Parts: sequence; C-alpha cells; structure tokens
Amino acid sequence: MPERRLSRRTVFVTAALVPGAVALAGCKDDASGAGTPGTNGAVNGTPTSPGPTGETPTVDPAVVAALSTAATQVTQLSQLYATASRKFPALRARLAAGAKYHVSHLAKLKETEGVAAKAARSAVPASAQAALAAIAQQEKAAAVAHAAAAAKLSGAPARLLAEIAASETQLSSTLTPKKKDAP
Repeated sequence: MPERRLSRRTVFVTAALVPGAVALAGCKDDASGAGTPGTNGAVNGTPTSPGPTGETPTVDPAVVAALSTAATQVTQLSQLYATASRKFPALRARLAAGAKYHVSHLAKLKETEGVAAKAARSAVPASAQAALAAIAQQEKAAAVAHAAAAAKLSGAPARLLAEIAASETQLSSTLTPKKKDAP
C-alpha cells in the first residue's frame, strides 16, 4: 500500500482549527456552574444543584439548540456512511472508522438533557468514488459548522463540538479522493 501524504491544504486547515480546539480544551468548568455561561449549573446536561426557587435548573436552551443541530448533522453523516457501505461493500472497511466515530459522537451529544436529532434520508451517488467525495464534502461542511457553533459556547459543550469538528476535519481529509496527476 502506498504511503499517504497530507496535502498542504490539509495541513493549513488543520493548523487553523487545532489552536481553537486547544484553546477550548483549556477551558475549565466550575462545578457550581458560576462563571460557566450556558450551563445553568449543569454538568454534561445534568443539573448539579437546585435553583434559588427550589426548582432544578435546566440546560441553557442555546446549548440544547446547538447540540441538537450538531446531533442532526452527525445523524445524517451516520446514515450516509451506512447507506454508502450497503451500496458499495468494497468501501465498508474504509468507512468503518468514521461510522464508529459518529456513533460515539452522537452518544456524547445526547448525554445533554433535551438534545434530540432529526433523521433525514441521504442519497448516495452512483459510484464509489463519488460517494467518498460526497461524504468527505459533508464531513468538511459539518466540521466548519461545528467549529463555528463551538466558538459561540463555552465549557464542556464547546469542547465537545470542537472535538467533533477536529474529527470531521480529519475524516474529510482522509476520505477525499486523491486527484490524479495530469499526463
């Protein structure tokens, strides 16, 4: 098997995204919820203490909306992987890791109370190469969307979205079909 080399574009895109993900990873959560905007005293969507009126606080609606949008995108990607694997059995091994990552991403997203994903049908192109290109393009688009959503949040939800975006960037670069050299 020939050695795979990363293109300059992949290196630059990764170099642009990684510092943001590292910065977000350095964020500290305050267990009491004070100073952690968007969590309302919740850790991973689980309320940590009753509110001032004795009611249990809920997760910030902006966090639930952002994570639900991400869950929908991850679900769509998972469905695309499954459909492509069924239609093109030769791609199963190549798509297996990405499919596994998306299952674990979806599980982490759904740990937050109120997060729900909407399913949608995804059409797979007629050829295996076109299917890989379509998956790679959707991975890239999802990575950009998740990185942008992470920048608007803080704490654990921001780190989760940044981690998912980094994973999708890597998947996009590894699944993008290599251009053939001109004769």
